[in-house]
Amino acid sequence: MNKEEILENMKNKAGFFKHNNMQIVDLEKAILKTKISNNSLNVYGIAHGGLIFGLGDNAMGLLLAATKKKGVTLSSTINYLYPGKGKWLIAKPEIIKAGKTTAVLKANIYDEEDHLVAIMNGTYYYID
Repeated sequence: MNKEEILENMKNKAGFFKHNNMQIVDLEKAILKTKISNNSLNVYGIAHGGLIFGLGDNAMGLLLAATKKKGVTLSSTINYLYPGKGKWLIAKPEIIKAGKTTAVLKANIYDEEDHLVAIMNGTYYYID
């Protein structure tokens, strides 16, 4: 996919992306951010783990798309390290290994004060 197609898909077709207030910070590096709202808090008043997980998963998928690969998640793990607080969460993904049919990626998720909130690992299967 080219940049225009990626942006079009993220804006108009990715309901989860849009519904959770995700925004592209840097398309080349696939850095995403999401606004923490009252709708995204857990019962303790911090960002829900599902929001954090979804942000990391979307960032890793976007990085594959930025490298012209379409991938779906085969498996993923996350370690939550710090409470998601403040206004924004930022996900910064990287490719660990890109094979012929699968890729292994990593995403670090930070809050706006640069605290490391979570570390994710994911394995993606190419569908193209």
